[in-house]
Amino acid sequence: MKRISHDAWATILGVVYLGLMVNFLVLITASPLVVLLITTDPALSWPLLALAAPLAAPALTGAFTAFREFGRGEPQVVRSFLRGWRATALKALAIGAAATASVVVLLVDVRAVATSPASVMIVPVLALLTVIAVATALVALVALAEAPAARMRDILKAALYLCVRRWYLTVLSFAVLGVQLGLFTTMPAIAIGLTCAPALYVAWANSRYTLRPVLDVEEVRA
Repeated sequence: MKRISHDAWATILGVVYLGLMVNFLVLITASPLVVLLITTDPALSWPLLALAAPLAAPALTGAFTAFREFGRGEPQVVRSFLRGWRATALKALAIGAAATASVVVLLVDVRAVATSPASVMIVPVLALLTVIAVATALVALVALAEAPAARMRDILKAALYLCVRRWYLTVLSFAVLGVQLGLFTTMPAIAIGLTCAPALYVAWANSRYTLRPVLDVEEVRA
C-alpha cells in the first residue's frame, strides 16, 4: 500500500485546523446571535434576533478572509480571520443591518397580507424579494472580504446584479446553508463545531465565482 506523503498529511491537517478554528472564531464573534438561537424561541424572540443578526456579519467576512488567505498559502488562520474582521467590521455591520431590516419589513408585510384575497399574488413577490435581499447580503459580504476598501455602492450593485444573474449558484449556496440551518435546529453542537466552516466555504466559493466578472476585471474598484 502506498504511503501518504508528508506534504499530503500537512495539507489534510491544515484543512482540518482551518475548519475547526473558523468554527470556533465564528462562534465567538457571532456569539450574541448563536446564544439567542439556542436559548430562545425564534418565533417569540425575533426582535432580539433582528438586533443581533447584523453582529454576525463581520464574523462571516472574517471567515471568508481566512478561506481566501488559506488558499494562498497562509497557515495562520486566526491572524487572517481577525485581520478580515477588523478590516470589514463597520461595512459588514452596515450590510447586515440593511439586510436584516429589509427581511423584517418584508416578512411583516407577508404576515399582514397573508389573509387578504390578494395574498396569492403579493406573497410570492414579497418572498422573492426576501430571498434576493439575503442573497445580495451574502454575495456583498464575500465581495467586501475580497475588497475591503471598495465603495459600498459598488459592492451592493455588483452583488445584487450578479446574485440574480447567476441564480443557480445562489440556489446552491442557499441549499447548503439551508441544510446547515436544519442541522443547527436538531444538533446545534454538530452544526457549530463541525459543519459550520464547510457550509460557509461552499457559500464563499459559490459567491466568489459569482463575483468573478468584477473581481477579475474591475476588482470591485474602490
